[in-house]
Amino acid sequence: MGIIITLVIIAIIVFMVVGIYNKLVTLKNRFENAFAQIEVQLKRRYDLIPNLVETAKAYIKHERETLEAVIAARNQASAGLAAAAASPGNPRAMTDLSQAEGALAGALGRLNVVMEAYPDLKANQNMMQVSEELTSTENRVSFARQAFNDAVTEYNTYKQTFPPVIFAAMFGHTNNASLLEFEDSAVIQQVPKVAF
Repeated sequence: MGIIITLVIIAIIVFMVVGIYNKLVTLKNRFENAFAQIEVQLKRRYDLIPNLVETAKAYIKHERETLEAVIAARNQASAGLAAAAASPGNPRAMTDLSQAEGALAGALGRLNVVMEAYPDLKANQNMMQVSEELTSTENRVSFARQAFNDAVTEYNTYKQTFPPVIFAAMFGHTNNASLLEFEDSAVIQQVPKVAF
């Protein structure tokens, strides 16, 4: 009878440990997949920026420095995305991507300010279409980033609870994943002004 009880206890412990391992793997895969969704949207955004710059070039001949700053910031953000995609949740990669995105947002904000001085550019059909696509992509990035941060939080929380905290390091889940936080992207989007 004592052997049966011992075997049942061992079986319960084994099933519990297997369950913890499987849940850790599932949660890690979930946040990595969520980052892949961010990657898709950011790549789309990075692909739209050269179109924006090319459209603006014809109108903003004297603002070459601003256009070059946008392209340089885009390239930096793209490199940051590649590094983060190689290791989603890595604190250093998330910080680098966040900083690169902040620089890109600032460069795009400066471009928006310059574009205000060129009414013909703002009225250009291509510019309006690219701007609309960028705004739509910004919204998608926000949703994807929220899903990623939710998945990271769930992974970190589960990993830090008892009993998973005992086994997480043994299964290779030693570091917490890092959230992806961007500076306020409202710099890119213009708030409509309402006057009565």
